[in-house]
Amino acid sequence: MILSVGLSPAWQQILVFDSVQTGQVNRAHTAKWCASGKVFNAAIAIHTLGGSGLVMAPVGGMPQRSMEQELRALGMAYRLVKSESTTRVCTTIIDQGSGSITELVEEGRPLSPVELDVFQSVYGDEVTQAGVVVMMGSLPQGVPVSFYRQLLEKSACPMVLDFRGEGLLSVLDLEPLVVKPNREELAKTVEYALDQDQILMDAMLSLNQQGAKWVVVTGGQEPVWLSSVSEVYRIWPCNLDAGEIVNPIGSGDAMAGTIAWAVENGTSVPDAVCLGVAAAAQNIRALLPCRLDPSTLAAEAKAIRVERVQ
Repeated sequence: MILSVGLSPAWQQILVFDSVQTGQVNRAHTAKWCASGKVFNAAIAIHTLGGSGLVMAPVGGMPQRSMEQELRALGMAYRLVKSESTTRVCTTIIDQGSGSITELVEEGRPLSPVELDVFQSVYGDEVTQAGVVVMMGSLPQGVPVSFYRQLLEKSACPMVLDFRGEGLLSVLDLEPLVVKPNREELAKTVEYALDQDQILMDAMLSLNQQGAKWVVVTGGQEPVWLSSVSEVYRIWPCNLDAGEIVNPIGSGDAMAGTIAWAVENGTSVPDAVCLGVAAAAQNIRALLPCRLDPSTLAAEAKAIRVERVQ
C-alpha cells in the first residue's frame, strides 16, 4: 500500500475561457471542481495507475463533503482528519486564446495543536501498513517546520518527498529514497541561485551526501535531473505541441505519485523517473489533474531520452 500524506489539500476550481481580459467581466465556457493539492493529486495518480493506496489529509468546512464524494466516486481509500479550518480553495484560469494558464493559490489555513496530534496518531496507525510513503506539500500557517520529520520518524518504508526548505533539509538524515523539488524550490532550499547546470548538480549532490538516496529536480519543459551519490542523469521531457497543452497544473504531482507506484512495483529509481516524466506529459494533456492512462505509460516512457552525465 502507498500512503500519500500532506497537510495542504485544496478544493480546486478550473475555469476555461476563450480569452481573458484583465479588468473586465470574463465568462468561462467550462468550469470543473475537483479534490486537489499535491497530496490528492499524487494519490489520484497512484489510483488511476492501478496502485493500492490510501490518502491522508486534514479537511474541513464546506469542501469536505464534496471531496469525500469525489474520492468515493473514484473508488479511493482515504483517511480524512477533520479540521475546524476550512480547506483552502485554489483556482486555475485557462486562457485558450493566449495559451496562458494562471493559478490562484490560497495558503493553507492553520491547524490546531489537537488536530495535529490526531493527525500524528492516525499516521502512526496507517504507516505500519505502507510499502511506500509519499509526503507532499507545504505546511499550513503555524505548523512547526519539524512536523513532517515527526511523522517520517515513524516510517520504516521507502519515502518519496516533495516539499522544500528547512523542513526538507531536516529529514535528509532519515535517508528518503527520493526527494523531488523543482529547480526554484531547490534554489530556495540551498539559498543560492542554480543558474548553471554544474551548480545545480553540486546542489543535488549536497542533498545526496546528507542522506537523500536520489534527488529529482524538475524545471517545466527543461530537462529533469536525477542524481545519487554516484550517478547523475539528464532526462528530456516529452515533446508536446502547443495544441496538446491543456492544463499543466499537477504535473509534478503526477510524477511523484508515479515514481512511488513504480518503486513499490520493484522498478529502479531511474526507470521510475522516466515513467514519472511520461505521466507528467499525460497530465498536461488533460483538464483534470493526475487522471493517468496506465495502458500507454510504459511505451511513452521508453521513448524518453536519457543521458548519463556522470
